[in-house]
This record gives sequence, C-alpha cells and structure tokens, in this order.
Amino acid sequence: MLGITATNDENSIPSSPAISTGSGTPKSKTIEEIYQKKSQLEHILLRPDTYIGSVEEQKQEMWIYENEKIVKKEISFVPGLYKIVDEILVNAADNKIRDPQMSEMRVEVDRAENRISVWNNGLGIPIEIHKEEKIYVPEMIFGHLLTSSNYDDNEEKLFGGRNGYGAKLCNIFSTEFIIRTADKERGLKYEQVFNDNMSKKKAPKITKNSKGEEYTEIIFKPDLSKFGLTELSEDFVKLLQKRAYDMAGCVKREPKPIRVKFNKEKIAINDFKKYAQLYTDSEEPTDGAEAQKKNIMFDDGAKNERWQVGFSISEGQFTQVSFVNSICTSKGGTHVNDVADKIANIIKKKVDSMRKNDKSNIKTFQIKNHMCLFINCLIPNPSFDNQTKDTMNLHRSKFIKTSEYTPSEGFIKKILSSGICDKVIKWAEFKQSQQMTKADGTRIERRINVPKLDDANLAGVKGQGKHCTLILTEGDSAKALVLGGLSVVGKDKFGVFPLRGKLLNVRDASQSQIIGNAEIQHIKTILGLKHGKHYTSVDELRYGSLMIMTDQDHDGSHIKGLIINFIDQMFPSLLDIPGFLLEFITPIIKCKRKGRDETISFYTIPEYQAWALAHNKNKEWTPKYFKGLGTSDRKDAREYFKNLDLHKKTFCVPEAGERELIDMAFNKKKTAERKEWLAQYEPGIFMDNSVKEIRLSNFINQELMLFSMADNIRSIPSMVDGFKPGQRKVLFGTIKSRKRGEMKVAQLASAVSEITRYHHGEQSVQATIVGMAQDFVGSNNINLLVPSGQFGTRHQGGKDAASARYINTKLSKISRTVFHVDDDPLLQYEIEENKSVEPKWYIPILPMVLVNGAEGIGTGWSTSIPNYNPKDIVDNLFRMMEDEEVVPMIPWYRGFKGEISNAGDNKFGVSGIAQVNDDATVTISELPVRMWTRQFKEQLEMMRDPKDKKPEVTIQDFFDNCTDSFVEFTLYLSDDALAKVDRQGPLATFKLQNNITTSNMVCFDSEGRLKRYDSAESILKEFYDLRLSYYQKRKARLLERLQDEYERLDNKSKFIELVIEKKLVYVNRNEQDVIKDFEKYDLKRIYPKKDVKHDILAQEDDEREESPSDEQISSTNDSGYDYLFEINVRGFTRQKVSALRRQRMKKMEEIQICLDKSPKTFWKDDLTLFLKEWEVC
Repeated sequence: MLGITATNDENSIPSSPAISTGSGTPKSKTIEEIYQKKSQLEHILLRPDTYIGSVEEQKQEMWIYENEKIVKKEISFVPGLYKIVDEILVNAADNKIRDPQMSEMRVEVDRAENRISVWNNGLGIPIEIHKEEKIYVPEMIFGHLLTSSNYDDNEEKLFGGRNGYGAKLCNIFSTEFIIRTADKERGLKYEQVFNDNMSKKKAPKITKNSKGEEYTEIIFKPDLSKFGLTELSEDFVKLLQKRAYDMAGCVKREPKPIRVKFNKEKIAINDFKKYAQLYTDSEEPTDGAEAQKKNIMFDDGAKNERWQVGFSISEGQFTQVSFVNSICTSKGGTHVNDVADKIANIIKKKVDSMRKNDKSNIKTFQIKNHMCLFINCLIPNPSFDNQTKDTMNLHRSKFIKTSEYTPSEGFIKKILSSGICDKVIKWAEFKQSQQMTKADGTRIERRINVPKLDDANLAGVKGQGKHCTLILTEGDSAKALVLGGLSVVGKDKFGVFPLRGKLLNVRDASQSQIIGNAEIQHIKTILGLKHGKHYTSVDELRYGSLMIMTDQDHDGSHIKGLIINFIDQMFPSLLDIPGFLLEFITPIIKCKRKGRDETISFYTIPEYQAWALAHNKNKEWTPKYFKGLGTSDRKDAREYFKNLDLHKKTFCVPEAGERELIDMAFNKKKTAERKEWLAQYEPGIFMDNSVKEIRLSNFINQELMLFSMADNIRSIPSMVDGFKPGQRKVLFGTIKSRKRGEMKVAQLASAVSEITRYHHGEQSVQATIVGMAQDFVGSNNINLLVPSGQFGTRHQGGKDAASARYINTKLSKISRTVFHVDDDPLLQYEIEENKSVEPKWYIPILPMVLVNGAEGIGTGWSTSIPNYNPKDIVDNLFRMMEDEEVVPMIPWYRGFKGEISNAGDNKFGVSGIAQVNDDATVTISELPVRMWTRQFKEQLEMMRDPKDKKPEVTIQDFFDNCTDSFVEFTLYLSDDALAKVDRQGPLATFKLQNNITTSNMVCFDSEGRLKRYDSAESILKEFYDLRLSYYQKRKARLLERLQDEYERLDNKSKFIELVIEKKLVYVNRNEQDVIKDFEKYDLKRIYPKKDVKHDILAQEDDEREESPSDEQISSTNDSGYDYLFEINVRGFTRQKVSALRRQRMKKMEEIQICLDKSPKTFWKDDLTLFLKEWEVC
C-alpha cells in the first residue's frame, strides 16, 4: 500500500497517487504531480465551495420580491454567485455604521450586459498609499486577500465582514471588477479596474474631487462560466431585488433613514416595520389551516436599541426573517434562538396556566411552530457557520452582555392577546384528538390482545356481541370471584376485565393523560368504542352491556362513579341506550343466626346499622364483614351467579338534571356546588338495593355521597376532641392495650386494628401513631403518646421517623388527664361487627383541636387550624366560667423561639430569628414554623452554588450547626447580599417570614355537621357549652354511683344486724322464703349492672374500680339480693356492722361534697391538675 504523508501547507493539493491509462493499466504519478502548491487565489478558484458555497445551480425555496411583496418560492440559483453579490451589498450597508450621514444606496442589475453595480454615498475610502503595503488603500481592500479593517477582536464592531475575504471574493469570481470612490477629505476620486478573476489589474486613475463628493461604487461582471451559467436568470434578479428591499428595511436609520434604489427605481419603504409587512399573506397555510392576513406586532418598548423584533402567528411551522448587521441569516442562528426561546417560554407559561387541568406538557418547540419572528439586530463581532453567513453561531454568552434582547411588558401583552395561546391549545387538542382516534377499538376484531382480559367467547361476533356483558371488577381478586361464578353461567356471553384501583377522572384529565392511560384505552378496545361517535344502539360494539362489580365499601362506590363519569364524559350517548350500564352488588355484611341455617345480607353499612338498631338482635346474630370481593369464596361466587337477577341492577337512562349531577360530583371546578350538595347529607341514608333499576340521581345522592362524606370524615377533625377517626381509634386501642406497657409501633398498630375492627391497611394506623407521638417544634403541643426512638425531627418535619418495627410507644401520662376516665361512661360508642369500639368522639377537658391544630383536604371541604398555647386556652376557659370576655389568642407552637404576631384579616405573621454580625455574617437561630431545616439548607445551597435558576440573593458560604431540635446556621455574605440585608433586613432577605391563616377553620361539630368557624375563640365557645354540659352529666352519674354505694352499705349493715340479733334466719331455709323476709324488713333489691356499650373501664382497674353506668340492664338470673347472699360468714360480726356504718358515713360525706360541688368546680379542678402536669411533661 502506498503511504501518503500529509503536508502542513493548506495550499498544497495532493492528487491521486495513481491514474488509469486508457488500457486499464494504472500509470504511476510523480511526486511533483501528487503534491502541488497553489497560490491562495488559485486555491479559491479550485475549491470555491470552501469560500463562497456551492457553485452548482440548485433549486431551493427562497424569499424573493415578486408582485410588490416578498414571497417564498422555489427558484433556481447558484448560492456562490448570490454570496459574492451579497458581500458587496453588506459592505455598502456597513458604511452606514461608519458614516451615519449616509443617505442613499443604489443597486443595478443589467442582465443583458451581465453587470451589477452597488453604490452608496457614505464616506469614501481613504485615497492614499498604505505606508506598509506601498499601495493605495482601495486597491488593498478590494484587490488583495486577507485585508480588512475588522481584525481587532477587542474592538466592538457592528459590521458584517471580519475575515478579510468579503468583496475580494466578488473580484476573484468576476471577469471585470471596477472600484470607484470619492474621498472628500483628501479631495480626490479613485477608479481602478481588475480583470480575469483579479489576476490582472490596471493602474488606478486618480482625479480631483472638485465637488467634494463622498461615495463608493463597485461595478462587476460575474464570471458566469465559474458558475455553470450563461446569463443572470430572472429568478436571480428577483432574489437581488429582495436583498435591495432588505437594505431599505434593515440598514440603520439613525440619524436619518436611507433611500434605496433598485435599477433606478426608488424603493418605497425605509424602516423595518414596513419591510416586514411585505411578508403579509406570503406564507402558504399548512395542516389544512385557512389563510389569514398576518398581524405583525413590534416591540416598541425594547430597551436595547440594537434590536428590532416583530411577531406574528405562523401557520404550522416556525418561520423567521432575521438580519445580523445587515447580513440575511436565512437559517437563523443563536440570535434567533435566543429571542424565540424567550417568547416561547412566555407563551408556554400562559398556555400552562390556561390548561391547569391538562397535565400534558406542550414543549417550547411545539409553540415555536406557531410563531413567525422578524428580527433585525446589531451584534458586535458576529461569527457564522461558514463564509456564506446564513447562520450566526456566536455563543449567546458573548452577545448578551451588550446586546441582550428582553421583551418589553407591552410587547408581551400584545403577544399574549394575539390569539397565539388559543391557537397552540387548539393545535394540541387537535393532535390529541388524532391520538385518541388512533386508540379506537372496532367490533370486527374477533380476538384482541389486552392483558388480563378474559374475553367472552361471542364478543365481537356479528349479531352475538350485543348479547354479551363485560364485567369490570375492582382488582384481580374480584376477577377471580367472577371467574368462579362464571362456572354457573358460562363464558360465552360474559367477559371480565380487572381494574387496577381507581379509574382516571377523565372529566379533569387532559387528552394526553387519557391517551396515556392504559386502562381507558383497554376499555375502549374491549368494547370497540370509537372516539367522538354517537351511539344509538350497541350493534357496532363488541359487548352490548357493561357491568360494574366493585367492593360494597365507599371506595367501591367511588370507582363505580368514576366509570359512570368516564362514559358520560367520553361516550355520553351510551347512557341513553337502555340496559347498557349495569352493576353487580354483593353483601358487605352477612348476619348468620346462631344455631340456625339462616342468613341476612346487607349491601351497605347504614342499612345494617338501621336493621340492628330496629330489631335489637345483635345477640342472636353473628355478623361477618366482607372487606372486599376477595373475602367471598368460590361457594359465594356460585351462589351470586345462581341468583344473577337478584344481584344485577340496571342503571336507568338519565333524566333531566342527572348528567349535571355527575358533572357536579366529578368536575374539579364545582367545589362550591359539592359543598352545597354535601350539606344535604343526613346520617343513615343508603341505597335501596331491593329495586331492580337505579336512577343516576339516587346513586349520586344516596351512594356516592357516602364516599364523599367518608372522605371528609377521614380528613377533617371533630371540634369536640380534635381527632380524625384514625386518631380516635389509636387512642382507644392504646388505652385498651395500656397494661401491656411500651409496645413497638407496628405491634400497637396491629392491636388497634384488631380492637377497633379497622378494615383498612395497618400502615396508615402506624403513620397516625407516629404523628400522635411526635414532639418536635411544629408538631404537637401535647403528644398523647410517648415517643421512644426516632419519631422524626424538625429536620424533615417528621418524615425522618424510623420504621414502625424499630420504635416503641405507650400512652403518655397526661393523656388520661386530658381525656378523663370519668367521662368514658358518658360517651356514645360505635358498634363494629357486633362489638363496641371507639366512641363517636371523646370529650377532653380542653379543646384539643386548638391545642394540636389540624390540616386536611376532603371532598368539597378542607381545613387548616394552627396550634394554640394550652395555658392561653385554659385561662380563657377560666374567664368564661366567671362570665368574663375571652382574650383573643395567637397561634403558639411548643419550643418555637421566633415571633408570631397578629397581622389582621385572619392572618398571623411568623418570623424566625436572624442576627447580623460585625464580620459580614448572619446567624440564623430559628426558622418560621414548619419551615424544616433540611428545606432551608437546600435553599442556602442554591444561594451558595446557583445552577440553572439564579437566586434573588447569593452567599459565599454557610455553616450548618443544627441539631435535631435546635437551629443554627452561620451565613457568610457576598457584597450584594450584605447590601440587601442592610436594605431589607435579614428576615426578609432570607425569607424567614411567612403567614398563618385562620380563614379555613373547618370541623365536624358535635352533631356530625361540617362547620366553618370564624376564629379560635368561636371554637372555644362552642366547646365550652358542650363540655360544661358533660360536667353536669359527670356529676349526675357520680351522685348516682355514690348513692348506689351508700344503699349497698346501708342494706348490708341492716342485714348483718338482723342476722346477729336472730331476727332474720336464712341458714337451712328456702331462698324464696328468705327473700320474703328481706322484703319484710325493707331490704332493697340491688341488681348487678353491666355497661353494654363498652368494656373500657374494666381494663383500667389501676385507675379506679368499675362502677355502674347509665346504660345498664338487669341480669335475668339475679333476684336483686345476691349482694346480701354473697356476704362471707366472717362478715356477720358486730365489728363488720361498725365498719359498714363508718363506710356509710364516709360515703354520705362524699355525697354531700358532690352535691355542694358545681360542674364548673369539677372542671376547674381538672384544668388545674392539667396545668401542673403539662408544665413538667
């Protein structure tokens, strides 16, 4: 192989190492033939594409001037020829920068003579001999390569040329090239002629400039042979005419505009705005859009005078007309990208705000496709991709310092009101609609491939599919139940498809979300649905009906509603087809009669509760709760499908107003309407499942409403105890489990779930337990559970808690001071699975909803209640007991060292603590409430090491000395930051201030109604009245208990005394005879009593002895005298009688004390004890 060594001389041209002879035998070339050295002029002529672009004629779409406007049209031209002419035009335009007084340009093209001339009346070229080159300056500029006035890159120059080729290339590719210039300063005129591609030149002709003229004119005849041409084409003349118009519109106007003539005809325009209007109606519409007149708006308020920017809406593709220093950058470049990105981002922000419910992301490049930009700018020392200069590649960082463009506010407003946002959104919807159509199903598909689908055998079969039913189930376990039931009815006409949880709410979803949702697309495919089609029958579908089979709980109702919402929103005509939409109901509770083969099924919880209350048959029946369809076994499934007509319900065709109900329930914007709807809720309502047909209004108002209320109940606390249901269950379960002492959170969660019959996952219980035990700043003011282990810190707001398997807890001592044991028998306890569980609400001695606050978002309602100081609350309760006015309270968080102050309008200002030090540092020792230290540290890191987004203030460095409970940051400030701190103060500078609002304090009141409270004081007043009434109940119950105990003691002492005195003999006698003697001596019957609603006190022997309660019943096996019969034989003594009499006297004293003590005194004693315990806890 022949090795070829490269040379460092760029003008050395290697030729092929071997050439072929005519006979096919290669002939070796000499070294001299292989390596040749060319002059630079020869190199340019030999490799012209390197310098001027292609010299081959080509067809290309170009802007040309035609019929008094500029249009884009496919023309034939030679790029290289166009480039050499353009170099002369740009040189003439550059002269306006050198000489602001320049006022005229003339461009003439003579096709017959193959002659082009460019004239301008700016400063002439200095007519003197260059001292170093020993030639006249005009000859040096136009007749010698690599000469330029633009080589100093340190000098800011706004010219088009900079590399020293420019006009010389025009000379090189011309058969004749004439320079004419007039130098007023030197009083001379200059003319010189070059011929034969600049290889020949005549001596310059210098004459006197007696009239004092200033001008420069270049006249040349392009060497058409170098471009494969014989004449200048008509298209090429139109192209040059367009460039003449470019000059008229783009050349700098100050201090006065220039006149441009083309072929002796004056061009009427002389500014960029008028120039841009020449493009009006020139763009061909795309994508079927109708042509419309362009409304080009300009940025008249741009601060940088070097930029002229116009904007209009394009028709489907990004269009730009741009100039840099009079150079036409037909392919754009970094200057165009910078402007386009800024405008597109502004439009995107607006479009996104208009499409809040549409989560699909419209990209900026898609927005650009609807933009047309007109840009005329002056940029210092620009650089380009190549000598053709159709793309500027100067990096943005190099021109934004002096020539950055920023759209003015007025321009932004004009753009956003131009209709561009609506057009972009319409385009996005059109594209998404096309995508929706692509996902359409079809009936003719006999077999389809959808994961987890068990297709009916006759689905999609002509004439048979309409008799088939698709069953949508809630999960795989429900599908398994259906498959077990299909063994009864067969799979010919029944298909089953499991849903993965809750279906997408298509009413609030974007089309891209819908397109990207696999389940929605699967359902369309399975049913054979076509987007946008109006259905009058099911003949064109793969299935004739759709059956919903979900759990009978609240979440199952929600899924059912989401499926109805999907059909109503996307295929509303299907709901008008009788019998299309069905549901399959299963029992949520089955009660089996003890000792008999008798079962009653209940399909809603309220239905079961109403039955249990009405029949009082809890003891005779054993209930079984069916958490989900997976609880049913194969036997149940077969039973369900054997009685298909019993379990199948048909949704009726919508009546007037029912579709609006669906929209109200699922439209994100209908929050106010949902609030009004939920205000109509009445406890105990449920669907009548005995009917065969279901009205949509009944489903919404009697079933879906229960889900919405359940969502609110889970999310919004009770005003009475401050608890949400999960927290109430945890307290109840923890009290019941307290004898076990400290327990792992995971174990306690399991115990709580068992004790309270909680039917959901234990993870949520674990999270609730952790939350109730947290004690860091910003969490609980009173933690009712003891945190033993890592329960989270203010570093991450509790999210850094350890796993429930590793941390322990127990009931805190103060819990039973706040939730007093004497109140337990007064509460109304819930019944779950025939067992008494947690109460409807506890009745603490102070409003815990104010002590620990609350946050929550439900359906139609949300709540936000800050924490308050327990001492402030107690002080106000004392004031109310004395009939004094309450003192307005300010939110308070245990351990918070900053300041919270009343800012008015239900708002409180919260400030951290920051100290400015003498050494240009700032010490931050407290953050606003619930601004976690990790969150703030990340903000400081952004201030220290800015990345994409420049922060409002920067710092040099910071030290983090924070612990799990204390805050300490030391900030080292930059000069800018220090100046800002001096102006604004450290709190404002570092955003160490925020607000707490009290305008959304929503709770369930004691009657279970949602209520918005105006203030913390309004909550306190309502709580006060309720709590005081319960102290009255507590006193009454205590008196009853004391009197009951007194009577026991009194009767026992009488009985023993009668026996001792032998007035009453009961040994070796019939019991009934003894009872008659008891009655004879007026001994009272006292029956043993048992609380049927709860057994909580029985497990708290360490606190007090069990006592009878209001809800007590007699034992059927007790005569009422068992308390006498059970006295031990050793009790029949005089000493025992004396002891009983002493106890009786003591009990009478207790009764008197209780009678003398008011309910308020009971309350004050409790609160006083609480304050003592709280101060040390």
